[in-house]
Amino acid sequence: MTPAETDRAPLGLALLLAACAVALILAIALATAIGDYTIGLSTVALAITNGLGLTGAEISPIEQSVVWNLRLSRALVAALAGAGLAICGAILQALLRNALAEPFVLGVSAGASTGAVSVIVLGVGAGGLSLSLGAFAGAFSAFALVALLSNGATSGPNHTILAGVAASQLFNALTSYIVTTLGNAQQARDVMFWLLGSFGGVRWPDFQLLLAVVVVSLAICIYMARSLDAFTFGDEDAAALGIPVARIRLIMFAVTAVLTATIVSMVGAIGFVGLVVPHAARYVVGPLHLRLLPACALVGAVFMVSADIVSRVIVAQQTVPIGVVTALVGVPFFAIILYRARPQP
Repeated sequence: MTPAETDRAPLGLALLLAACAVALILAIALATAIGDYTIGLSTVALAITNGLGLTGAEISPIEQSVVWNLRLSRALVAALAGAGLAICGAILQALLRNALAEPFVLGVSAGASTGAVSVIVLGVGAGGLSLSLGAFAGAFSAFALVALLSNGATSGPNHTILAGVAASQLFNALTSYIVTTLGNAQQARDVMFWLLGSFGGVRWPDFQLLLAVVVVSLAICIYMARSLDAFTFGDEDAAALGIPVARIRLIMFAVTAVLTATIVSMVGAIGFVGLVVPHAARYVVGPLHLRLLPACALVGAVFMVSADIVSRVIVAQQTVPIGVVTALVGVPFFAIILYRARPQP
């Protein structure tokens, strides 16, 4: 960054965080009000304060239940999922020194898909909890395979990316084999919908777990922000600055794996958030991770909640998988970023 850009970065960060905070509150309010059964914003506010025990306003029990038990928890999980995926994208782009790195580059999404498909099609366990546990187990199986293929934390970025590609291909092949040879038409439809992402089944316990994971992961990443800044210059330069390269890389990979696996196990594989959001935030606040990570978290949260709203209203009486919406929005947005970042003649 130039000195002028460095001077503007704190102001850019403050403006971005303030704008995103307001936008996030508005997006969550709209996500809670909009649906097959539209509820006024004033009723939404009363239902939330009733749920928090701050008021005892008399509103319809149905509206209270819809707002508090269904829509608010869904909106908050969407916000946390967007924040988590954006944080993972920023971390992996620094560790791997690759602008195309994103949370699923380590094969975690493919492994989670295989675990979830094993539950849906093969009947390994029963119920939503078993589906999440199956996806989580599959995600960590993929991460363990990548760690083995890439020789743990001692390999370079390119080796790790290649290992992630190999793991993704393997687990995607396993998923396809299970679905095509052992699943029926309804199971194949359920698998496809889950693979594209959905917030339909999340509730307050999911929010509590994801909140803890996102907060702890963000705190660890911010604590190591200066080390992540050093990684962007390469392993040798980072080591020359006194950074324990292998240890930091292993910790960061583990953090991103836990965060991604938790999100995917709850809501499925949602692409483009971890790829697009870090670039958008970096364009505003610069590359320093102490500023970039909070910006990514808020921008990712706003993006995901907004995409969830679109997924519920774009087709009447039907919910479009969230991954479809993020891709449709993310591709043009990413093209704009690439166009504006092109080298000037």
